[in-house]
Amino acid sequence: MAARTKTTAKPRPAYRCTECGNQLPKWVGRCPECNAWGTVEEYGGAVPVRTTAAGPVSAPARPIAQIDGQVATARSTGVPELDRVLGGGLVPGAVVLLAGEPGVGKSTLLLDVAAKAASAQHRTLYVTGEESAGQVRLRADRINALSEHLYLAAESDLGAVLGHIEAVNPGLLILDSVQTIASAELDGAPGGPAQVREVAGALIRASKDRGMATLLVGHVTKDGQIAGPRLLEHLVDVVLSFEGDRHARLRIIRGIKNRYGATDEVGCFELHDEGIVGLADPSGLFLTRRDKPVPGTCLTVTLEGRRPLVAEVQALMVDSQIPSPRRTTSGLESPRIAMILAVVERHGGVKLGKQDIYTATVGGVKLSEPSADLAIALAVASSSSDTPLPSNLVAIGEVGLAGEVRRVTGVQRRLAEAHRLGFTHALVPPDPGKVPPGMKVVEVADIGEAMRAIPGRRRAAAKPRGEAPSAPPTPRRAPVEAPVAAYPEELMEGWEPVDPDELR
Repeated sequence: MAARTKTTAKPRPAYRCTECGNQLPKWVGRCPECNAWGTVEEYGGAVPVRTTAAGPVSAPARPIAQIDGQVATARSTGVPELDRVLGGGLVPGAVVLLAGEPGVGKSTLLLDVAAKAASAQHRTLYVTGEESAGQVRLRADRINALSEHLYLAAESDLGAVLGHIEAVNPGLLILDSVQTIASAELDGAPGGPAQVREVAGALIRASKDRGMATLLVGHVTKDGQIAGPRLLEHLVDVVLSFEGDRHARLRIIRGIKNRYGATDEVGCFELHDEGIVGLADPSGLFLTRRDKPVPGTCLTVTLEGRRPLVAEVQALMVDSQIPSPRRTTSGLESPRIAMILAVVERHGGVKLGKQDIYTATVGGVKLSEPSADLAIALAVASSSSDTPLPSNLVAIGEVGLAGEVRRVTGVQRRLAEAHRLGFTHALVPPDPGKVPPGMKVVEVADIGEAMRAIPGRRRAAAKPRGEAPSAPPTPRRAPVEAPVAAYPEELMEGWEPVDPDELR
């Protein structure tokens, strides 16, 4: 009888997602952990089971009350708007990832931070992998970002970057950008998932060991997401998003992740030829200065994080020349505008069917929160009737599909900001809370009350559908009145809040 041959089972291949590192037993087109398509790749046989024996510790564990917290005190970057988002400044050993679209001003901002944060006790090392040292020097001359304690190096190899860190021993490292640095010990082009993980891991270890703050510049994809593996966002301590329209001057930094502070703060900057400067009071960028009010404009107060900003929304209505009227928006969400237009037509009695409607914001600001709904509705109604709204009026509130005006968060904070800038009247949802002294507030429960509460529009308030408008009696003598469209600056003087019984 022939002897049987014993065969050894071939190890099954294993798969891993290059975005989040999730391990899978078989290949799938979409990772079930991060929902990314085409990121699952085979990386070899099954991972053998390993055990780790206990080893020496770097420092004994101590009660948390005995840990010195002064070593983790934040140090200012020299840019107050960036300190606001970071939670007071840069913590020693912290790693910050700043991502944004090309040309938004990331390199300009960080070069300014590098010069202002450099000192004899805390030197700054600026490493660029995208430009030459001469190009960075030209930008530094243009924005006046020169300092004898600021060191500059142009490198694209991870080993060379670590060598510069050893030689300079900086208190702050700025790397522009993490997708341009590669390690010679790994295969693959710079910016690949494996290279980004290796570069980020090595710099994070160096930052923690030396107590060195690190600022990493990151690229973004077409969808606005941070490029590279999602694991990069989990490794760093702070993730910031640098936003702005390249055709506008406004730039905003938002906190996405922050282990040392809140994530609901934003920093505002203005980009110009001489560099980038912080804006402690950016509301002036979102307003249009004019001598007389014009139809189709209304002011509101939005909250960017915890920061109130006065913004202006505009609407323009013209007769349409095509069967399907245009609905164009800029700085506003199209689905939200479509809903508000339907509410204004149904519950406000404004005919919009054969009109091209254009809505936009001023200064490049993007309004996405519902508190601007009431201002948009009033701007559309103002443009439709060719009646300008008072220039010292702000409108705050969310508009529902039933025409009701709902409460929004931070009404008192919004009213305080409007009062500080000189606005004296406001339309708000019911129960706004404490009102700033000297400011007159009208509480409106629905869109109809909001339109009737505006001076000059009470008589022109729309009647319910199905009811024919009654012809006004012919007066014996026409009264001498100024046209409704010509609103003088003192229009709102002496205006008292409307009695709720009168509105009903």
